[in-house]
Amino acid sequence: MENNKKQLWQAVKFTLFSISAGVIQIASFALLEIFIKDYWIPYLISLVLSILWNFTLNRRYTFKSAANVPVAMAKVFGFYLVFTPLSTYLGNAAEGLGVNDFIILIVTMLANFVLEFLFCKFVVYRGKEDTLKK
Repeated sequence: MENNKKQLWQAVKFTLFSISAGVIQIASFALLEIFIKDYWIPYLISLVLSILWNFTLNRRYTFKSAANVPVAMAKVFGFYLVFTPLSTYLGNAAEGLGVNDFIILIVTMLANFVLEFLFCKFVVYRGKEDTLKK
């Protein structure tokens, strides 16, 4: 039972940090889209900003991991080597079909949220949770 509470609290923290990263992503996307009309440039810049924010907070506070930071970041980078081109391509295609940029962004962010949590939990920090000394 204690493990279930821990995992639930972990999911709540990941969600809250992801929401804060989402705010950063949406705000930076909105600001950049004022000046850059192509979908993919503001999307990529805002995605990188949110990734850095989310990685930093979740490593320290959600997974409490002392895992080697460059190795953990490399694993997250590997996730985004697949996710980013795919989401950029699909987002650009959806924009070409007339879908609103912010709808594309929100759907992409929701997919990112779920997939990144699973990847961090079962790949990046597997066996290395709760190893960070305070």
